[in-house]
Amino acid sequence: MCGIAGLISLEPEQRVAAMLRTIEHRGRDDEGVWTSEAIDSTGRRACLGHRRLAIIDTSSAGHQPMLSADGRYVLTYGGEIYNYRELRNELKGKGHVFQTETDTEVLLTAFAEWGKQCLPRLNGMFHFAVWDNHERKLTVARDHVGIKPLYYFYEPAAGAKPGLLIFASEVKAILATGLVERALDPEALHQFLTFLWAPDPNTLFRGVKTLPPAHALTFQQDQIKIDEWWDVSFDEVDEGRSEAWWQDRVLETLDEVVNMEMVADVPLGSFLSGGIDSSGIVAMMKRHSNGRRVSTYTVGIESEDLRYDIIPDDVEWARRVNKHLDTGYHEIMLHPAVAELLPKLVYHMDEPAIDMAIPSYLVSQAARETLRVMLSGMGGDEVFAGYPRQLAMKIAGAFDPVPGMLRRPLMKTIERTLPGGLPGRLTAPLRNAKKFARSAGLDFEERYLGYGTYFTDDMKQRLYSDDMCASTREFDAYAAHRRYFARVKNTAPLNRLLYVDLKTFLPCLNLITTDKTSMAANLEVRVPFLNRKMIELTARMPPELKLRGFKRKYILKRALEKFLPHDVVWRKKAGFGAPIRSWLRGPLRPMVDDLLSEETINRRGLFRPAEVRRIIDANLSGREDYNLQVFQLLTLELWQREFMD
Repeated sequence: MCGIAGLISLEPEQRVAAMLRTIEHRGRDDEGVWTSEAIDSTGRRACLGHRRLAIIDTSSAGHQPMLSADGRYVLTYGGEIYNYRELRNELKGKGHVFQTETDTEVLLTAFAEWGKQCLPRLNGMFHFAVWDNHERKLTVARDHVGIKPLYYFYEPAAGAKPGLLIFASEVKAILATGLVERALDPEALHQFLTFLWAPDPNTLFRGVKTLPPAHALTFQQDQIKIDEWWDVSFDEVDEGRSEAWWQDRVLETLDEVVNMEMVADVPLGSFLSGGIDSSGIVAMMKRHSNGRRVSTYTVGIESEDLRYDIIPDDVEWARRVNKHLDTGYHEIMLHPAVAELLPKLVYHMDEPAIDMAIPSYLVSQAARETLRVMLSGMGGDEVFAGYPRQLAMKIAGAFDPVPGMLRRPLMKTIERTLPGGLPGRLTAPLRNAKKFARSAGLDFEERYLGYGTYFTDDMKQRLYSDDMCASTREFDAYAAHRRYFARVKNTAPLNRLLYVDLKTFLPCLNLITTDKTSMAANLEVRVPFLNRKMIELTARMPPELKLRGFKRKYILKRALEKFLPHDVVWRKKAGFGAPIRSWLRGPLRPMVDDLLSEETINRRGLFRPAEVRRIIDANLSGREDYNLQVFQLLTLELWQREFMD
């Protein structure tokens, strides 16, 4: 897996050494630093750093940064190239000779042969940087959907001051250089409050950007250029095939990508929630395990903590799948010292943690005791349409024939007539019903954006201090989403939703959280549903096979009926998160009162203390379900204490 870091500056070695210390958790097997000769008259040098978690060819042959045979190219790389053996054979046919069995050397040789044109040939998850000694050019790149994160800071040349580029797997490594001011980005905060996350390329750190998925950045002569090297296309939907044909293709592809992503020279297992995605992956893993049990890990929630939630606990379903597939099953019950754990998670996330980060970190920590690599079912909802909001869009579409001038007042009336909640199990459904009614009267794009909104524009205006109102007045939190909607304006409605999620929600929330929490435990997580072969297959699939009637992920479920019990396949979807509704009323309540006190809010100057208190009280009373918003404000304060103070 590994962590990477680097920059171009005077005396860069000490800065890179400091960067690597902050990401030591990403790879404890090896560390390497490489520095170029002076690249210009200022005496600046390029310096690349690497932390290694050895997965393929665990010998010292995989040491990085790695130099090409002729010394021209230097690579620091993290991730896995799943088709590296095929690329190796192709490169051998072109006369290249390999000294190791690593995918690192294959990637380096591919870049030497094809330059950035090697990127569309790669099937994997990765972030890497290559320095070209001849052209004095740095290239950094990120995989097709952003499974691995990559951050950078760029400062253009100004007068006699040369340009600056810093890159790393995590923001904290960029901050460790001492060259970047720690300041809050108001636009990213505006987006974060809207969605629980900020869309690429923004981060909460002013000036620090993410390299978007499927993009490559080049830095040469103090200038940067960013290019997109891949995009999924829905333009070639194959309508002429039977449902049975598609079932076979789904099974074949799932089997192929799982087998492909099981390549490792270290112990490997899978997360198991008992849902269709992780259960399907474990079923395919069993086919390629040569009779050995597949090690599986699941997280359960204590019944006491579920009393404020309506989602079913996954444990009983995971046990059911374990019995059916006979796995090496491990069960972790979720009862952490959450008040002590949250600051640690915020540090590792580089941003306010969401509830999903807690079980993700704890199950990764448990799995790392025996394994180095885990497969995850993440991505199944994005490629096969498994989210409730996608179904909600279809239901709301039934009202579209009603003219907008009538539809909008009708939905507002429904929203107003819904009762307030009670401090119990019905709070979340009422919240969802209100959100549905509020958004269903809107046009297509605005409707979907409404379903993903936590602080609406009106709520933010009430929340913001006068200074924040002024500094965010010109920002459109939905601008990135609108750009992606525009790219696919002529495709089927469901595919438009899937595309926007693939570009925003998936990399900016789910994948970042999975990467940061698993790497905090020094564990590699792979996501077969996001393999390029699977994404490109489902892009050609008719939308009605993904969402048929009220059945989400229809074709995947039909295909996996051959391997899993019927009740597992068609069970109700359960989310993957922590019981924060109970925790905010229990172990986190003193932290909320302390960190979100009037004094603290006034000191920050971002929000109005009275409105913060109103949100907390309305949530505790059960009048509104503001649990995620309160948790958001709480972890934002923890983030400011960790990184700003």
